[in-house]
Amino acid sequence: MFKSLKIGFVFCLLSSSAFADESSALTGLAMVGEPQMAQNFTHFNYTNPEAAKGGILRRAAFGTFDTLNPFSLKGNSAQGLNLFYDRLMSRSWDEPFTMYPSIAESVEVAEDRSSITFHLNPSAKFNDGTAITSSDVEFSFDLLKEKGRPNMRNVYKLVKKVTRKDDHTIIFALGKGYDRETVMILSLMPVLSKAWWTGRDFNKTTLEIPNSSGPYKVSEVSAGRRIVYERNPDYWGQDLAVNKGQYNFDKISFDYFRDQTAAFESFKTGSLDVWQDNDPGHWVSAYDLPAVSSGMIKKDQIKHGRVERMWGFIFNTRRAPFDNPKVRRALSLMVDYDWINRNIFHGQYSVTTSYFPNSELAATGTPSSEELGILNVYKDDLPEEVFGAAWQAPPSGSMVATRANQINADALLKEAGWTVRNGLRVNEQTGAPFSFEILVGSAEDEKLAISLKKSLERLGITVTPRTLDSAAFQDRLTSYEYDMMLHFWQNTLSPGTEQTLYWGCASAKMQGSFNYAGICNPAIERLAGEIPNAKTREEMVTYTHALDRILTWENYAIPLFYSDHDNVAYWNTLEHPAQPSLYGNVMESWWATHPTAISEDRP
Repeated sequence: MFKSLKIGFVFCLLSSSAFADESSALTGLAMVGEPQMAQNFTHFNYTNPEAAKGGILRRAAFGTFDTLNPFSLKGNSAQGLNLFYDRLMSRSWDEPFTMYPSIAESVEVAEDRSSITFHLNPSAKFNDGTAITSSDVEFSFDLLKEKGRPNMRNVYKLVKKVTRKDDHTIIFALGKGYDRETVMILSLMPVLSKAWWTGRDFNKTTLEIPNSSGPYKVSEVSAGRRIVYERNPDYWGQDLAVNKGQYNFDKISFDYFRDQTAAFESFKTGSLDVWQDNDPGHWVSAYDLPAVSSGMIKKDQIKHGRVERMWGFIFNTRRAPFDNPKVRRALSLMVDYDWINRNIFHGQYSVTTSYFPNSELAATGTPSSEELGILNVYKDDLPEEVFGAAWQAPPSGSMVATRANQINADALLKEAGWTVRNGLRVNEQTGAPFSFEILVGSAEDEKLAISLKKSLERLGITVTPRTLDSAAFQDRLTSYEYDMMLHFWQNTLSPGTEQTLYWGCASAKMQGSFNYAGICNPAIERLAGEIPNAKTREEMVTYTHALDRILTWENYAIPLFYSDHDNVAYWNTLEHPAQPSLYGNVMESWWATHPTAISEDRP
């Protein structure tokens, strides 16, 4: 038996004491803790409600696209479709994981989070003017549960019963295996038009423009080359607090490029308005331009407090010899972090030592007593280093350090059955050479692969870097067809059910999920499942620290670098709020400084 609370225009999970006093109600549905925004907030703190409407924003995208359906595994979906599809609730980027009113204007949540009832906003409409009803929500749920992406299917299957009370009320009752995050993920559900999608094959790519409900309509599609969104002046949700100060441009376009070099050239000539620069070396060296000197192009470093991506060389442990932890550790000793940061990244980066860098979720120092209580259950199955100091990158930057790392790596490889004959590393039993391929997705990343290749040559290992275009790289990524690849995992300040997709045994066998390394470890499996059930922030952090220690010391990847700010260059016809969000730059909050003066071609 449970109690539930109806929250008129606020979303919260309350203790039973709250039933006697409505003033104790919170203003959002938070994963843990209390929502930040007051009950009658008018806009998020990282937006400008007075931002001008109008103008054009031209952005770059990479690779290609062949579908306007981002919720199916089939095809490559177009950039910017978040502008086109509304969801039941909207996420604040100023909090770890908190949701606020959107299509749903009120909810009821059981105290134990075993059910959630959505009360839909009667004003919510699709772009053709038809009302969004509970029938559309139920249809979306059923469709995505059966044919959606793995992360959706994994969560939606936890729902045991769906009940539509009326056109604006729908109840999701959860079954075995649900956790505290399940209601959060349900609140993120995109609502698809039942009338439009019925009779269409969801698992086929489509460039036919669906009937949707977001702030923008798709106005132009050129397959694989360009997509243009046009702001809907009749958008039903334009006055909601979650949308104030956002979605300001009349048009937003994404032009597709094969690589970063061609796209940046287009930005320099004024054909693109903004450039989010993820290459610190490029950020330091590529802007000696008249437009920068004159102030026509601005360069901003926008600080953020989000978890940065865990970017590095990822071992595919489904394949030998990377199923051997000694081999993985040996290769991890051979990265010269100091040389790479100085010579490739101009000293702009920090070395990544965690799967949750730049946050309180990163393990540091030695384990706390609470962490040890969790880890000791699996003590016989974990590396002894897990129970000591947190993982640090091996020393580098000197001949002494390089030599010591090589000696240690050589010893580990010999213990794993790989010896040296005639200058080549070979399998002691079969004589097969130690050789493998590193998959990379850009010419810039190839520099890093070549650096590792040269380091491993000193151990007699043959490495072949292979650079693919975006589409081919994604195909290999989805099917796990690689020995090692340079890629990343993106965690958040509120880790949840995605941890099972990243590290779980089932996802290691499921193509299209995110367990790139093929991890299947009982301790990791348990922790990935416990994190979404944490009832307090402190408990969540403890579980995440324990998980981080295992991931790093099992050497499933060779971590590289991260930055605590976003590098953004833009033409002075654009502006952004002075106060960034916790998660950093939010492009939806930008606006045109002189919207009526902006045309398709910059003077």
